[in-house]
Amino acid sequence: MKLSRIGLVLGLMLGVILVVQAADAPKDPIVMKDAPNGAVTFDHGKHVKAGAKCEDCHHASKPEKAATKEQQACRDCHTKPPAAGMKTARQAAFHNPMAKTGTCVSCHIKQAAAGKTAPTKCADCHKKA
Repeated sequence: MKLSRIGLVLGLMLGVILVVQAADAPKDPIVMKDAPNGAVTFDHGKHVKAGAKCEDCHHASKPEKAATKEQQACRDCHTKPPAAGMKTARQAAFHNPMAKTGTCVSCHIKQAAAGKTAPTKCADCHKKA
């Protein structure tokens, strides 16, 4: 009798953990529709397979805009235009206006230089509807 209760409690705890993790898991794919050059579809799974780590993009929060969860969406802090006290607008969080440096494009250029498949041209990521 005691063993079945322990099993039930452990099962319920595991269920709660799985539900909480699923709630925090990124939704794939994410489609960012407000880019002037066209929507960008971002697939977390594809980036993880390519070797990206969560902290490569989801950096520590700044005092000007404290994070409300561990893996916060870019657009929560990097708004268009930048929120008061913030220096980095949404586009600049991904790449500079000429798409030569920045979180996304710098990594793509580095991957391509290493012989890996990574989009490096604007139209490779930005798709007009």
